Amino acid sequence: MQKISSPSDLKSLVPEELEALCGEIRRHIVECCSGNPGHLASSLGAVDLTVGIHYVYNAPSDRIIFDVGHQAYAHKILTGRMEAFRQNRKRDGISGFPNRDESEYDAFGVGHASTSISAALGFAEAARIAGRKEKVVAVIGDGAMTGGLALEGLNNAGNSSADILIILNDNDMAIDGNTGGLHSHLLNITTNPTYNRFRDKLWDRLGAGKARQMIQKLVRKTKQGLVTPSGGDLFEAFGLRYFGPIDGNDINQVVSTLERLRTIGGPKILHVITKKGKGYAPAENDPTTWHAPGTFDIATGKRLGGKTTVSRYQDVFGEVLCEMAEKDGRIVAITPAMATGSGLTGFAEKFPDRFFDVGIAEEHAATFAAGLAAGGMKPFCSIYSSFAQRAFDEIIHDAALQHLPVVFCLDRAGLVGEDGATHQGVFDMASLRCIPGMTITAPANENELKDLMHWALREDRGPVVIRYPRGLGEGLDWRAHEPADIEYGKGSKVCDGERVAVIALGPEVNRAMEAARRIKEETGRGPAIFNARFLKPFDADILAQVSEYEAALTVEEGCLKGGLFSEVAEGLALAGAGTKVRGLGVPDIFIKQDSQAAQRKDCRLDAEGIYSELIGWFR
Repeated sequence: MQKISSPSDLKSLVPEELEALCGEIRRHIVECCSGNPGHLASSLGAVDLTVGIHYVYNAPSDRIIFDVGHQAYAHKILTGRMEAFRQNRKRDGISGFPNRDESEYDAFGVGHASTSISAALGFAEAARIAGRKEKVVAVIGDGAMTGGLALEGLNNAGNSSADILIILNDNDMAIDGNTGGLHSHLLNITTNPTYNRFRDKLWDRLGAGKARQMIQKLVRKTKQGLVTPSGGDLFEAFGLRYFGPIDGNDINQVVSTLERLRTIGGPKILHVITKKGKGYAPAENDPTTWHAPGTFDIATGKRLGGKTTVSRYQDVFGEVLCEMAEKDGRIVAITPAMATGSGLTGFAEKFPDRFFDVGIAEEHAATFAAGLAAGGMKPFCSIYSSFAQRAFDEIIHDAALQHLPVVFCLDRAGLVGEDGATHQGVFDMASLRCIPGMTITAPANENELKDLMHWALREDRGPVVIRYPRGLGEGLDWRAHEPADIEYGKGSKVCDGERVAVIALGPEVNRAMEAARRIKEETGRGPAIFNARFLKPFDADILAQVSEYEAALTVEEGCLKGGLFSEVAEGLALAGAGTKVRGLGVPDIFIKQDSQAAQRKDCRLDAEGIYSELIGWFR
């Protein structure tokens, strides 16, 4: 592998060497990810496919576009970043996803699902118009084909003459198992004659697991109405030529197939079956856990994450929702392919008839939740903050405009750490604050999250957003906490003080309190601290109290433009108050990968940063 510094170096290798190279790449990925966590299982499954693509095509002149991007580690290693991969997702290291600013081989930046087909079609049409002969390949998998944008791209591509190859990397998984009608159809395709020719070989490769059992079950079913002559009736209906399925973990079959397809023009799709986690037994046996396992011991497969008694916000959310659902049969839970990450696996087990994993389809999740609410249910729709951006129109048009009581639980709100710019959940407050009838809240700790969930269940005036961060809470005994009554649109003063009023939202209340305690210890006096609790509607009483101070400092883990800072500054200006207003939050830049702690420090959102902003008023 050391002699491969660019895809052109692959051209001199013979098939046996390609197979050995795939094994070396897998070992390098496992070695690096064992001590520097990343997205492991997806990239392991796509190694042979990626090597084959680079062997047949001529990047960067040919455009290779990966969907989502967490299956692209082999691509990074093959394109001159083998050593840099050791610093994957670290500060000043390479991004965990393809990034146009990082390499000419990263044709299109990604991080969110279902974008590859639309982007690839754009490249193909640009090449046609400019008279260039480049080839364009889109690699889509890990459930991304369930996203509406992917289907929109398919529809447009099939109606074009663009020379584009879409490779469907079908590994039966997103992060959790795939769901939905499209997924079922793809499994039906595997009963066609093309599949049967390599069935025995593939079953041997799959081993004794869920994927093999599902395929065997399908083969036993009657084929009437399921099998078409081409096996790709769905994609043919879109206007694309369908090829496959082939074994995507057989490098020789991948190469021979791609070499033939490279000579065929027009829009086409190759169905490839791979095994998520391929080549590392723990990841093969439990691909959900090993999607992003953290640090681990390579030899034993033991995960090495430190143990803690402090709960994560996502686990508080999931457990509290289960408790509430036991008492209220109207409660339903919705997630767009993030059951594990959102803490909803327990709810799915206890209330399978009230749990809906809609696949990677945030727009659908929002409108589906609105329909449930209109039908008399109380939907709690859990979406990562950065992914909720994709449902902006549906939140406005289908939930807010109709005053429907959907509870949007925005997980990973704020700075998210190593996933970097594509995943920062810092835009939700600014984007949603402008929507009439929207209520936006943020708990300061685990107890307040529990309080706000119970409060939101009782609310019936329109959509509610509860935003909470990635990671651990404050260490409170939230299970013993009896839900407190929350008054709509009301915050509270949590610390008396003078000269400066600090208005904080969410867990930043705790960092502001740390700073205030330090200032008081050093000077004998300090600022007043307010827990806003609600961004919208903002507490008019807090605003009136703040207008009596010389200065106000807002603290929020979101973009400064349009969030809490804007709310307070606008409110004081309209009131004619002379209070000077400053804000701490995320500046007007995209925040790159680093630890959450380092990102908060850079944005001055830790206790030290807040202290530095305030201390001058009290010395």
